[in-house]
Amino acid sequence: MTVSQDLSADLVIIGGSLGGCAAALAALQTGKTVILTEETKWIGGQITNQGVPPDEHPWIENFGATRNYRTFRRKIRDYYFTNYPVKNNQRNNQQFNPGNALVSNISHEPRVALRVLYDLFAPYLSSGKLTLLMEYKIISAETEKDQVLALTVNNPMTGHSLHLKGEYFLDATETGDVLPLAKVEYVTGAEAHAETGEAHAVSEDAEPFNMQAFTYCFAMDYLEREDHTIEKPDQYEFWRDYQAHFWPAKQLSWWGLVPHTLEPIEYSFFYEPNRFSLWNYRRIIDQTNFEPETFQSDITIVNWPQNDYWLGPIIDVADEEREKHLFNAKQLSLSLLYWMQTEAPRPDGGLGYPGLRLRKDVLGTEDGLAMYPYVRESRRIKAEFTVKEQHISGEIDGKNSATFFEDSVGIGCYRLDLHPSTGMNSYIDISAHPFQIPLGSLIPIRVRNLLPASKNIGTTHLTNGCYRLHPVEWNIGEAAGHLASYCIDKNLLPHEVRNNEPFLKGFQSRLVTAGIELDWPKIHKV
Repeated sequence: MTVSQDLSADLVIIGGSLGGCAAALAALQTGKTVILTEETKWIGGQITNQGVPPDEHPWIENFGATRNYRTFRRKIRDYYFTNYPVKNNQRNNQQFNPGNALVSNISHEPRVALRVLYDLFAPYLSSGKLTLLMEYKIISAETEKDQVLALTVNNPMTGHSLHLKGEYFLDATETGDVLPLAKVEYVTGAEAHAETGEAHAVSEDAEPFNMQAFTYCFAMDYLEREDHTIEKPDQYEFWRDYQAHFWPAKQLSWWGLVPHTLEPIEYSFFYEPNRFSLWNYRRIIDQTNFEPETFQSDITIVNWPQNDYWLGPIIDVADEEREKHLFNAKQLSLSLLYWMQTEAPRPDGGLGYPGLRLRKDVLGTEDGLAMYPYVRESRRIKAEFTVKEQHISGEIDGKNSATFFEDSVGIGCYRLDLHPSTGMNSYIDISAHPFQIPLGSLIPIRVRNLLPASKNIGTTHLTNGCYRLHPVEWNIGEAAGHLASYCIDKNLLPHEVRNNEPFLKGFQSRLVTAGIELDWPKIHKV
């Protein structure tokens, strides 16, 4: 393989995740040049190529997000009002929710998020300030002492490789792929209680391969009088019979667990009184929002307990092992669909819903599954400061708010929410106070010009569970983009910004001017 071209910019961002897009936009808005790479065909990470509608805190419509994130959300709604036949009674609804999902106030199609991201980038693409490299994956890094000198990315479809140079490099990949290549110290999996002092940490030795389940999402609609049954998946018998020791029933069933109590719960598929509706859970199109005949059916995203895959990790394992688990996870999702089409119990006593149609077009793939798995847990840098359970937990007596961080670069709010893990552990779901993002969690302990910009900041296995959601990842990326830009402007290193009060205050002033909130008003835990 021959490197055929050298490219350079102020910032090189590897990974077009939600955090990567936010970092690029922030740097571009401060006048910097940016190279942004993405290994799939779609930028946007969890909100696009993974098919996960926004999961946000209760106050998101009024406060608790950056100005850029609020602009992104507004443009989602504007896109529907401009391009779709939305009913007149919804057009004045400032909180219009295309899917009326249970999980989100703005559940929408991945393609719409993709369009909006490109609209935000349009002037910078046209001016040449932004170079966007699609279907390029990081393959190597050049380093010298505590500096990253260059990164090489490759397009496996064409064999074309590019040598990328910049003043700052940001890892915005979904699994922290730059970290091992650039020799950045990092951790994976579950830390030991003796190391972190966290109440819910594992009691014995650390478990680096004990990571949250990942999920291959898919979209479907329902045409009741038609038959859209897919070909029977190769592993269907295995998944139809599979039951984890901590699960109350077969995984392919309407049963699951209440995450914070671990009590068994029977879901409904479509709406049934007094039951949680899986159909409505992550619905991205509610056909009643639109003029008659616009949609034949609602469209929903299947990112449910039934297709969480926890039988093995995909980080820091051999390629063969990784590919095996990715394939198995796809088989689980397809088996869930086939089970729903053929064997799922119906309230009328029948079996199966053959009218369920796999909407391959919604996620832009041949197999109908998302382009990339929804990965909840990444490699995480060893940081100047690591956020721990005791900093944000809402279950500590006498602690009425999250720990206040003088070096805050943003805020977020979500429960400490961990799905079942590859260590065969069940849910961990803990109340949390609305929290801040400390600058120290974005600064590696040694490497000077590489920053995390996604789920790879200095959190633990436990606190990653609430720093991984859409608005928090966006804020992390945006703060990282501003930090690199500020360091370039002031000829500083990130640790100098954090550890020198005038520089820190100057940086935080820039963030506030850019519309980034650094603290919460007095508000209750979630």
